[in-house]
Amino acid sequence: MAKALEISEHTFSRWRNQYGGMKADDAKELRRLRDENGRLKRMVADQALDIETLKEVARGNF
Repeated sequence: MAKALEISEHTFSRWRNQYGGMKADDAKELRRLRDENGRLKRMVADQALDIETLKEVARGNF
């Protein structure tokens, strides 16, 4: 199967272990949740940067 997909046996085995028992809808939901999680992490990082910038400006260190 891995040769037909042109991927390594290791990659195929890892994929099968992670997603083997999932239905297509479950895999789509997992992908959607991972995308949303990444978006939320970026938002938190941006907010933390804004807070640090505002703290520096308030101290007069700009």
